[in-house]
Amino acid sequence: MRPAAVLFAAVLGLLPLASSAAPVLTPPDAGIDGLMQAYDGQVPGAAVLVLHDGQPVFRRGYGLAVVEDGTAVTAASNFRLASVSKQFTAAAILLLVQDGRLGLDQPARRWLPELPPAAAGITLRQLLSHTSGLLDYEELMDPADTRQVHDADVLALLSRQPRLNFAAGTQYRYSNSGYALLALIVSRASGQAFAEFLQQRIFGPLGMAHTVAHQDGVDIVAERAYGYSWIDGHWQRTDQSTTSAVLGDGGIYSSLDDLARWDAALYDDRLLTQASRRAMFSPATTTPEADVPHYGFGWRLNGPVQWHSGESIGFRNVIVRHPEQRLTVIVLSNRNDPEPYPLARAIAQRWLDSLQ
Repeated sequence: MRPAAVLFAAVLGLLPLASSAAPVLTPPDAGIDGLMQAYDGQVPGAAVLVLHDGQPVFRRGYGLAVVEDGTAVTAASNFRLASVSKQFTAAAILLLVQDGRLGLDQPARRWLPELPPAAAGITLRQLLSHTSGLLDYEELMDPADTRQVHDADVLALLSRQPRLNFAAGTQYRYSNSGYALLALIVSRASGQAFAEFLQQRIFGPLGMAHTVAHQDGVDIVAERAYGYSWIDGHWQRTDQSTTSAVLGDGGIYSSLDDLARWDAALYDDRLLTQASRRAMFSPATTTPEADVPHYGFGWRLNGPVQWHSGESIGFRNVIVRHPEQRLTVIVLSNRNDPEPYPLARAIAQRWLDSLQ
C-alpha cells in the first residue's frame, strides 16, 4: 500500500516547521516513524528524505541536531557526510575530465610527483575505484599526535611508503587515501583550492547554498548538526577526530534539501554529461563487500541500485538510489549508532512495493 505521505506530496514544503524536537515536515507516517523511533526525542537524531519522480514524498527530522541546547533536526540541518562525500570528489574529477584537464588513465604521479616510485603505476581511474593498492593513511598516522591531518598531510604520509598493499589495478580495497589524493589532484589541475572548486562548479550551480567542504577557521557550517557517541551510558559530543579535516574522503557537510538538488542533477546533463554519469555509475571493479557486487566512481553498485554510506566519529549516513523507479532515500544521522543503511532499505521498500 502506498505510504500516506504520498497523498500529501502536493503540499510538501508548504507546511511550517514545528518547534518541537521532531518538526513535522510532512504528515506523520506510522511505519517510517516506527522505524525511526530510536532517533526521536531528546537524543541525537536523524533526517529522512524520500524522493520519487523528483518530488519529496517524505521529509522529516527526528531528535536533536545539538543536544546541549535542544536544537531540533530539520531538513535544513547540515550533517558531516563522511564517505558520502566521495561522490562529490568523483564528480569534481569527472568535471575536469570534461574540461579536458584530466584523463582517467593518467598516472596519479603526473599531478602528485611526491608519491613514491611504488605508486608509479597508479591511475586516476584506480584511485576512483579503490583499486590503487595505496596504504590506509589512518594506519600510518602517529597515534600520539593529536593534531588534525589534512589532505596534503595524507600525501606526505604516503610519500614515505616504499610499498603498496597490492599491485595497482589487481585488487579492490576501500581507500580513504585514494580520495584524499583525488582532492589534491582536483586542486592542482584546476588551480583552485578543492573546497573552492566544489563551491564554484557543483554546489553553487546546483543551488546547494549551505553545502560546504568544511575547513575550520575558514567557513561556518550553517544549521550545523554536531556528532555524538554513546559512551558510559550517555550521549557525549564526539564531533571531530584527527582525520575529520581531510576533505576528499569525507569532509563535506550537507542537508536533505541540498542533497535533493544533487540527486536531481544525477538524472540529466545540468552538471555531468551522459558519458560522465555513465562512467560514475558503471562497475569499475568487483568487491567482496556485502550488498556491493561492484564499485563505480564514488558509488557502490548493487545491480541497478546505487548507494553509499558514510561513517565517521559521531555521524552515520546513507543515500540509496533506485534510478529505474526514480526513487531515492537519504538518511543522515548525528550519532555513532546504528548504521542507517538497513533503515533506508526498509523505507525504500515501502515505495517499491507500491510501484510494482
